[in-house]
Amino acid sequence: MNHLKRVSSNKQTATFWQGSLTLLGGAALAVGITLASSSAVMAQAAYGSYVGAGVAVGLSDGDAGGEPSRTSGVIAARYKFLKLPVSIRAQALVGRRTTLVPTVSYDFPINWRTDAYIGVGAAVPLDDDRTTPLGNKTSFAIQPGIDYVLPNSQLVVFGNAVIAFDAYRQGGNNATSVQAGVGLRF
Repeated sequence: MNHLKRVSSNKQTATFWQGSLTLLGGAALAVGITLASSSAVMAQAAYGSYVGAGVAVGLSDGDAGGEPSRTSGVIAARYKFLKLPVSIRAQALVGRRTTLVPTVSYDFPINWRTDAYIGVGAAVPLDDDRTTPLGNKTSFAIQPGIDYVLPNSQLVVFGNAVIAFDAYRQGGNNATSVQAGVGLRF
């Protein structure tokens, strides 16, 4: 019986460290991009709100009780406030199940075409108890990412990660999903 307690304890410890390292990695990415572009503080943010589509890949599993990671499509939208380095973003991860991810982001201009950002919001699965790339329960989420405007076009290439905390009903693990796609500026 003590052996089973140690296995359960080891699994909880591993889950804790996995979630902590995911969070630390996202924060390190945001800080690294900011520090690497310290001379870009004077750059004007890449203009443009956009709507786009792409792919989302879940990188984490829930508890061993049948909560696997998922892959789905993503529909993304960004509304950029032109006088502030702030955007309102929304993503819908659509596949066998759907999750909505509304966030507010702080945008770090890197150059005329590129913004890095860090957003905070929520991951809201629309199907109870069904696993999505971001778990199966409503949770707090952070979203580090980058937008790049293609030269001489209205197209934006976007990429981001969403880290949802306590995102699975069984075990309470964190969920991580990576999204990438192309948007049309308006």
